[in-house]
Amino acid sequence: MSKSTDELFKNVISHAKEYGFVFQSSEIYDGLSAVYDYGQFGSELKNNIKTYWWKAMVQMHENIVGIDSAIFMHPKIWKASGHVDGFSDPMIDNKDSKKRYRADQLLEDKIARYDKDGKTDKAEELQIEMDTALKNEDLARLKELILEHEIADPVSGTRNWTDVRQFNLMFSTQMGAVADDADVVYLRPETAQGIFVNYLNVQKSGRMKIPFGIAQIGKAFRNEVIARQFIIRMREFEQMEMQYFVRPGTQKEWFNKWKETRLKWHLALGTDAAKYRYHEHTKLAHYADAAYDIEFDFPFGFKEVEGIHSRTDFDLSQHQKFSGKKMQYFDPEIDQATEKPYGNYIPYVIETSIGLDRMFLLTMINAFEEEDLSTEEKQDSRTVLKLHPCLAPVKAAIFPLIKKDGLPEKAREIMDKLKLDFNLQYEEKDAIGKRYRRQDAIGTPFCITVDHQTLEDDTVTIRYRDTMQQERVNAADLEKIIGDQVSWKNLLG
Repeated sequence: MSKSTDELFKNVISHAKEYGFVFQSSEIYDGLSAVYDYGQFGSELKNNIKTYWWKAMVQMHENIVGIDSAIFMHPKIWKASGHVDGFSDPMIDNKDSKKRYRADQLLEDKIARYDKDGKTDKAEELQIEMDTALKNEDLARLKELILEHEIADPVSGTRNWTDVRQFNLMFSTQMGAVADDADVVYLRPETAQGIFVNYLNVQKSGRMKIPFGIAQIGKAFRNEVIARQFIIRMREFEQMEMQYFVRPGTQKEWFNKWKETRLKWHLALGTDAAKYRYHEHTKLAHYADAAYDIEFDFPFGFKEVEGIHSRTDFDLSQHQKFSGKKMQYFDPEIDQATEKPYGNYIPYVIETSIGLDRMFLLTMINAFEEEDLSTEEKQDSRTVLKLHPCLAPVKAAIFPLIKKDGLPEKAREIMDKLKLDFNLQYEEKDAIGKRYRRQDAIGTPFCITVDHQTLEDDTVTIRYRDTMQQERVNAADLEKIIGDQVSWKNLLG
């Protein structure tokens, strides 16, 4: 990581705390590792990202509906999905520092260092070796690679490693009145299974026809041993997932369609296309026949933001087997090849799964700018979040120029007319310049100043965040001016 990108990341984290976007959870008790709280502006930004996703998925598609399934589910679900037996990471401990690491992440860091040093051949060779070992679940080979490439513990500096072993990532707890008689239940490690077990309920109650999708936004929990890079890897996080049920044999076509559709959703926000890339999985999950990640160029390198997976009929088949309930769909449409109805089959599934917290961080990093506004006369600068107006936590701030002469009352009157449609802030403390800077820092697209002229002709000064230009407009036009900029039509149209 270069000094400039390292500084950018640190500055974004610092800005997120200072301006009420993200706080360390339980901070007054010295914090809880890899758990974060969203502050007053962070929760607004997060909700706006959710709204953008939900509208794009559910509102814009007649054949996609949304649900909200429970976090607690029957423990058999996780047996059926493979999480009880196979949801684990390869872990290795350093005997001197007593620190635990993910073996694949130690190797990935080494690959990144080889690339940085121009040793691309070594990087490619190690990547292939690691992928092969992971695919074959060859834990002994992973340790050999760590030793062969002389990977030392970042804390102790030694290479005194234990064997690599698997560590299950699910949190478990008890459900029941008496602990001894309680059933073990799990906090869900993903939201997808809540969709699969409700597939029949939704299909029948909604009279859904293949192809159709079920969308969901919800919390998931993973007992990550290695928690790093701020909100990139957390123990409690939020996912936005959509499972799209299709006719077997059409999955490749739908996979390609959703892969393309999801990248367009990201780029509609105005992000530089060069900051995104597709990454094809070399090691496919046992249930998948295709998998791509959409990766974003964070200050610490390209990382997955969203996954598009062709999950075949694995999930529904497993739940049919473990529950004893038929998961088949009767398709009355005619197969042109046989001239007969398609009949009964278990649908195949295309999944799109986006990490909301990662999308939040991506949005903050992309919007964060430190601008030098110095002139020959004076030094000046500002920190601004150039968020898309649809995502901005506060849409406009209303300022009376001074705290007397009826200006606060007039400003409140204007605010009362607008606050039903827009999230606004009222601010009268400090000079106008300082108020502008505070609003720039939280990404507010418009600042509206009420002055003595407003009392005469009902005009106000509107100042635009990105250009800092100001213009005089009629107060009656504010609803349209703001509404045009923050309308979801700008992203979904």
